[in-house]
Amino acid sequence: MRWLGLGVVVAAALLLAVVLGPAHVPLADLATSEVVRSLRLPRALLAFLVGGSLAIAGAALQALVRNPLADPSLLGLSGGAGLGAVLAIALHVNSPWALPIAAFAGALGAMALVYRLGLVGGAELDPRILILAGVAVGAFTAAVTTALVSLSDAAELRNAFLWLWGGLSGASWDNVALLCVYAPLPVVVLLAAARPLDLLALGEEPARHLGADVESVKRRVYLAASLLTAAAVAVSGVIGFVGLVVPHAMRLLWGHRHRPLLPAAFLGGGALLALSDTVARVAVAPRELPVGIVTALIGVPVFVLLLRKWTAS
Repeated sequence: MRWLGLGVVVAAALLLAVVLGPAHVPLADLATSEVVRSLRLPRALLAFLVGGSLAIAGAALQALVRNPLADPSLLGLSGGAGLGAVLAIALHVNSPWALPIAAFAGALGAMALVYRLGLVGGAELDPRILILAGVAVGAFTAAVTTALVSLSDAAELRNAFLWLWGGLSGASWDNVALLCVYAPLPVVVLLAAARPLDLLALGEEPARHLGADVESVKRRVYLAASLLTAAAVAVSGVIGFVGLVVPHAMRLLWGHRHRPLLPAAFLGGGALLALSDTVARVAVAPRELPVGIVTALIGVPVFVLLLRKWTAS
């Protein structure tokens, strides 16, 4: 019943994303409308894929570092992607693929740096050091990004800020196809790690005694979640709260076992971002809000409610 309810929410979110928009399209013309076919439908699917990717990555990272506040931004990945994108804007790179490629490269650079710092003191990946390294790398990339933005002219400044708050206005079928080709492998890696992540929740020593290859699991999960986040941020900008709030909301319904939690987080994250993007498009039409603002406005109250529920229980 829970899966049926989640499926209905996903279908409703995608339907609203296709039906609603600043330009009125009669219901009878939805199937033949060029606006729907070329703009709304790829944007709705891209929002679903990006939201799902961020949510499943957040759920896996929270289990990996055993920290309920962990999400892609905490580990420096979003900051690295933002720095790469702002650098491309500042350098006036005009290729349509320059921004996503630069963002992806920045996220990969941050991932590699955080991973290397997480190995300080030995060959084992220490989750505590991983968080500290992510915070440090995130602070560094934020400082450099702010410096670049402050030295840019007005047009570049606006473009940089809009990208840093996330948006799907550049959605196209090419972006959807790219993410559909790229995302399945890291998603499968994370789903395959569901049982080892359950064991890691007991602690590394108990997990080893129960047969988990702890170091291999930590590396696979970190790399898969990071690569998935890098691709999502590259096509959408920096979108917060999806990877933080959705896993906690899904745990209230599906519990802490990762076999059902990870796919539920993917579906829930996709639905949340599709709904948020619809709100961003229609709330102040014909202008458009950055979708990261909408997810923050939704995510903060939801997170407060979740905190109240945890402290009351």
